[in-house]
Amino acid sequence: MKRIQRLRPGDSVTPRILRAVSSESLSIPDSSHLIHLQFRRFAGCPICKLHLRSFAQRHNELLEAGIREMAVFHSSAESILRHDGHLPFPVIADPDKHLYNEFGLEKSIRSILDPRTWSVIVRGLAIFGPGPPEKGESGLGLPGDFLISPDMRIVACKYGVHADDHWCVDEVLQLSKLAGAPGQHATELIAQYPERSRMERLASSLAIASTGLLAGAFAYAFFTAGAHVLRSASGSALHLSEVHHR
Repeated sequence: MKRIQRLRPGDSVTPRILRAVSSESLSIPDSSHLIHLQFRRFAGCPICKLHLRSFAQRHNELLEAGIREMAVFHSSAESILRHDGHLPFPVIADPDKHLYNEFGLEKSIRSILDPRTWSVIVRGLAIFGPGPPEKGESGLGLPGDFLISPDMRIVACKYGVHADDHWCVDEVLQLSKLAGAPGQHATELIAQYPERSRMERLASSLAIASTGLLAGAFAYAFFTAGAHVLRSASGSALHLSEVHHR
């Protein structure tokens, strides 16, 4: 299968007008702001909800720094409004993944098998409850971040290697400062994210898959043992009840 072409700092984006799920018209690029365009997974993703909540809580800081926040989901507008309609910045529905393909976003089993995502998934589920992928959505999507200047250039970008691998608010603020440093080129200042070799990616995938299988086996054994204990306890209680009635 042909690999999707990834973008790099210094590349130019095609000017466009997008429509947010709120019906707001959005221009990329923005003539007076840096745009932080972040690609999320699916609308009900607990990791995405936690992440976007952190950006919502500090949205004023981003505005004061001259950054316009935009988030994209490969979900329908209806699904986004149901899960994320309360956000203070625009959210874009891209169910057909036109933007995802253009910006080089991919999916991988590593997105959820990487152990670094597990505690975040549990925390998100505890706060927001379950929100599994709906029809047409994928639970294997990988996140991506792009900082776009008013002159259409990508001044920084990040392709996540697992579901919780993305810029935090502090990183976006720091990158915006570097991008605006006088007499400097952002591509010289901003950390690069070089792709690993094919063998390194394969080794990483095998290690993560092995860890996932072990975790799955442990979880299965744990719940099986728990069910056995519950059945035994229930049987004992029933027996005691019968003895008492006699």
